[in-house]
Amino acid sequence: MEMTGAKILMECLLEQGVDLVFGYPGGTILNVYDELYHYRDRITHILTAHEQGASHAADGYARSTGKVGVCLATSGPGATNLTTGIATAYMDSSPVVFITCNVTQNLIGRDAFQEVDITGIAMPITKCTYLVRDVNNLADTVREAFAIARSGRPGPVLIDIVKNVTAEKAEYEPLPREEHIHSGRLANLIRRARTSSLKMPEPNQEDVNKLVEMIAQSKKPMLICGGGVVRSRSHEEFREFARRIDAPVAITLMGAGGIAGRDPLATGMIGMHGSKASNMACDGCDLLIAVGCRFSDRVALKPATFARQAKIVHIDIDRAEINKNVETDHHIIGNAKQVLALLNQKVPQYDHSEWKEYVFSFPTETAYDENPNHLTPKQILHTIARLCPDDTIVSTDVGQHQMWAIQHFHFDYPGQLLTSGGFGTMGFGLGAAIGAKLGNPDKTVIHIAGDGCFRMNSNELSTEEFYKTPVITFVFNNHRLGMVRQWQELIYENRFSQTTTERGPDFVKLADANGLKGRRVTTVEELEAAIQEALEEQKKGLGYVVDCTIEETELVRPMVNGGTHITEFLVN
Repeated sequence: MEMTGAKILMECLLEQGVDLVFGYPGGTILNVYDELYHYRDRITHILTAHEQGASHAADGYARSTGKVGVCLATSGPGATNLTTGIATAYMDSSPVVFITCNVTQNLIGRDAFQEVDITGIAMPITKCTYLVRDVNNLADTVREAFAIARSGRPGPVLIDIVKNVTAEKAEYEPLPREEHIHSGRLANLIRRARTSSLKMPEPNQEDVNKLVEMIAQSKKPMLICGGGVVRSRSHEEFREFARRIDAPVAITLMGAGGIAGRDPLATGMIGMHGSKASNMACDGCDLLIAVGCRFSDRVALKPATFARQAKIVHIDIDRAEINKNVETDHHIIGNAKQVLALLNQKVPQYDHSEWKEYVFSFPTETAYDENPNHLTPKQILHTIARLCPDDTIVSTDVGQHQMWAIQHFHFDYPGQLLTSGGFGTMGFGLGAAIGAKLGNPDKTVIHIAGDGCFRMNSNELSTEEFYKTPVITFVFNNHRLGMVRQWQELIYENRFSQTTTERGPDFVKLADANGLKGRRVTTVEELEAAIQEALEEQKKGLGYVVDCTIEETELVRPMVNGGTHITEFLVN
């Protein structure tokens, strides 16, 4: 049947099982929004306060549900406002399809009003970009984009559609996803796409057998749980593997939830702000197996001496990650779930009690001088964990509060922690929390922010209130850009340049201005009362802001300076 491009787009979204999109309209995408009006009973649109908030909301939805997120924006500044969100999703392998519309074909390249080459801009930060100039290609382009976003190593894809295509007509043949998978039509689409983005590499059996032999020879094995375990939802296979080889497990920031934070084998985070147990184990092990880990500069701070006594094995779906940052002794290319399942079939039960006793002689969590007269980060997080449901989803921004959250909250399942680990995006948290709440309406969702970050995304409180999407925001408020200040204190001889934020707004009043309740707290007792009130507000569909006053001198501990050996702790 013949349809306009805008209607074809709606039908293709339904084919992919999309029932929720985030976005912000504008001139060039008006035909799409006009058609979306007719589909409002089947596709819910969330209008955010800013395009960046929409991008993070789609990302948070994708991370927490395992589905593909969808975000819409207009041309020019609307499209460029998405770029931070696109890069955030790309660095953390989150499947989001971004759909923008550009000026009409006859104006492309003429510097028309709100024209920008968004496909060119986004090319380095996406798996694939498309500029759709022919309405006859639109349906297959959308199908292909979703296939690329979810296949192989997941990630964002951008489709830019010139405005006239959304108005022009073409024949549309329905192709439900469950049908075209079996019909072979999807295979044809994949062959036309970037095969490296779509292929699911089959693990080499000889590579698996070699690792089995290396494990048999090891006396002091160690595992790193990376983001690939979370993205592939291979947590059950990973936990079985860890128990079989009886090895301590360190967690990267993106690997939180791949193994339960309180698992007896978990040593806590590894790297710059890693626990002593994790970093000392890395330095002392004789076999290091990293699963779905990029060996970023926050983990392998000094690659030349990283795990210097160990044979290093890397399991990853993306061949480009192998030997990129750390030279390995062996690697297996493949989906973590599949590789771990093969290993679990071949690896017998081991006992490394003596090695574990050494590793766990070091602390897995930082101790603080608890003081009833002021709040510490650990007190705040342990109180939240004690009073909120066990399956609470936690979204963070970036900075000290982010590190404290992974150190002290203890995440139990994939998608429970939503954080910008690769790109380090301040302002990610609230949008991501809104997306997670919409994707998981029966779960409590909290947002952990610093006062600096919250200034960047607090405009989305209006979105939260309007759509009755209750998120509980906890602001770790030290009136400082805390992580930058920490570096200034420890490395820059206390030259505190432009990191003091003793200014407005009053976050409690800001919550009230957006129709939400809030409370400022300075003690555990006050915090407990605020959380109880926030949970009651949640039942009414309303969010809440808790402004937690902490000391400006509070540090994330331990800390290892970048470029130094992993056990050279700058502060304990």
